[in-house]
Amino acid sequence: QVQPVESGGGLVQAGGSLRLSCTASGPSFSRSGMGWFRQAPGKEREFVSGISSWSGFRKDYADSVKGRFTISRDNAKNTVTLQMNSLKPEDTAVYYCAVRERYSSGTIYSEQSDYDYWGQGTQVTVSS
Repeated sequence: QVQPVESGGGLVQAGGSLRLSCTASGPSFSRSGMGWFRQAPGKEREFVSGISSWSGFRKDYADSVKGRFTISRDNAKNTVTLQMNSLKPEDTAVYYCAVRERYSSGTIYSEQSDYDYWGQGTQVTVSS
């Protein structure tokens, strides 16, 4: 069973940067679509970013993070990374890594039900 593990969360001032990493065990990483979601207190979990399987040629972002966040993957290390720049207090949330192990067509999947495995989450807090 795949178990994604996130790291890199923390406390940062507005305008700062953080780099989240997610390492997922198992031989199927390369063919898995990957996603990042977040959940702020009192709010629903929401899509942040996704990257297609294999080369990761296709990427997508929520409108709220476009131009500030960058997703990438390193299949040799079974790792997907979310570089977060120009952070805002409204980015404060628990960030979750998600793995889509079932067939991935190269599409970006933005619904929680599209994913098969979830990490425990990492807290990101942006102070004003």
